[in-house]
Amino acid sequence: MSAPTAPVTRSPDVRPTSAAESAWSRWANAHRKWLFAAPAMAFVAVLIIFPVAWTGYLSLTDAEGSVRAESSFIGFQNYLDVLSDTDRFWPAVWRTVFFTGIVLLVEVVLGMAIALLLWRPFRGERWVRVAILLPLVATPVAVGMMWRLIFDPNIGMANQMLSWVGIGAQPWLAGQNSALPTTMFIDIWQWTPMVVLILLAGLTSLSDEPQEAALIDGASTWQRFRHVTLPLLMPTVIVAILLRGIDALKTFDILYATKGRGGGSFHEVETLNVYAYGLSFDYNEYGISSTVLIIFFLIIIGVMWALTYRKKGLER
Repeated sequence: MSAPTAPVTRSPDVRPTSAAESAWSRWANAHRKWLFAAPAMAFVAVLIIFPVAWTGYLSLTDAEGSVRAESSFIGFQNYLDVLSDTDRFWPAVWRTVFFTGIVLLVEVVLGMAIALLLWRPFRGERWVRVAILLPLVATPVAVGMMWRLIFDPNIGMANQMLSWVGIGAQPWLAGQNSALPTTMFIDIWQWTPMVVLILLAGLTSLSDEPQEAALIDGASTWQRFRHVTLPLLMPTVIVAILLRGIDALKTFDILYATKGRGGGSFHEVETLNVYAYGLSFDYNEYGISSTVLIIFFLIIIGVMWALTYRKKGLER
């Protein structure tokens, strides 16, 4: 005879899973990456949406003088006033576009050249890479103050070095026509290493097979770069342009550290960021400054969309 089977006892902590719980578990497992990221995404969305919405509301009012002062809703009058301002707004737009376009072009070309030089291993490459990346360590305000001393017309090192080769002193940051190019040089000096870092990462991820095939076919160095390296690297170049271009559009620290309020006595380096800052904190015209910021925000969104669309087209 077989031994009697002991009765099966169920632990009090274990209960049968219902169909609804099973379906929820499957759904949660399938969408776990979104569930884990949802709290952070919601937090970031609140941090972005609220300031933009509040700035958009202020742009439709005549808020000025004090944050707590009463303001009236005036619709799009601020936008009409700003877009018709040919004394400060449109020159600031031109300086912003000119500043961004030139520094971005120089930084990408110079960054590409340096990245290509650092692409292949050589003796002392680690020290060279560290030296190139040093400008990124300092804050933009500290960099601006340092170069402000170097370009001082009276005691600056730049004019002293020019005097050694028989060149007269230059106004640099003090000149009405030379201030903007000088600040562009400072920006290029600090942020070209960032472009080098991005492009060098892209170069090191490329396969050697296309290069070897082109070399066997007798392609020159320039032909290999133009027809092999650059097309393969173009998505990375677009990423560098996107990141650095948006950052250059928003440049404020260097300009304010070198020229101060209003971008100088003649507003020679006054970009949209500097202009909006002056309207808010120098003149307390919150409605007008919010309007300038909203227009600036739309410009940045448009640039981001155009570059992202271009990057997707290259990846297809």
